[in-house]
This record gives sequence, structure tokens and C-alpha cells, in this order.
Amino acid sequence: MTNNLPLVMPVVAALLVDGAGKLLLQQRAEGKHHAGLWEFPGGKVEPDESPEAALARELNEELAIEVTPDALDPAAFASVSHGSRHLLLLLYRCTSWQGTPRAIDAAAIGWFDPTELDRLPMPPGDRMLVERLRARGRA
Repeated sequence: MTNNLPLVMPVVAALLVDGAGKLLLQQRAEGKHHAGLWEFPGGKVEPDESPEAALARELNEELAIEVTPDALDPAAFASVSHGSRHLLLLLYRCTSWQGTPRAIDAAAIGWFDPTELDRLPMPPGDRMLVERLRARGRA
């Protein structure tokens, strides 16, 4: 019997919120899938990592900030088909980190008021996360 189920890939993302309530998003670099679109920073969970540890690692790699796993609060999730893979997107809210975020692996970063998110071009999974946050009154 063959297994026709898609490969489920857990992906973590951060809803970084500053003291004024603005949200950090990064713009995907040229040459990458979804280039030019704005997304929540994060990435894939490796087989030996917890989602929180993976997100702390990704935020350090992508933004040069230090986040402790206990500073991450689950905020929303989304499930999106992506070809032969199925992405399970786990979004964590974070209001505490060390360092100043910098665009290391992105074309740009920006701080946005939650009301500005509708005008930003985003990948489908990130757009779904925004809708889930809005439904819960969190963005």
C-alpha cells in the first residue's frame, strides 16, 4: 500500500511586538520562494528541536536577536498545502528579546501597525495567520 499523504512540515514564526504595539515583519529576499513578500520571521523545525528552541535559533540566525524559549507565547496556527508538502505554521507572540533586529537573511525588515498588515503582500500562510489573529482580537 502506498502512502499518498503529504509530508507535514512544522514551521515556526514570531509575532514580535514592540513597546508601541508595532509588529516586525521581514521581506523575503530576491531568489527565494515568495521573493518580495512580507512574512513573520521564523523557519523550519529540525527533527531534534522543540518548536520554541527552533524559533529562538531562527530569530538569532535571521535577525541577530536573542530570545529565550520561555519568552514565546503560542498565538495562532495555520495549516497550508504547499505542493507535496503540508506546512503546519506555529505562530508565537514575543515581546522580550535581546539585541536590535537586523535584516540578515531578508531584503528588509519593518515595524508595522497591525492595521497596516492588510496592505502588505504576504505568502498565503502568513495571510492566514493574520486572519486568525484578527479573529481572536490579537492583531
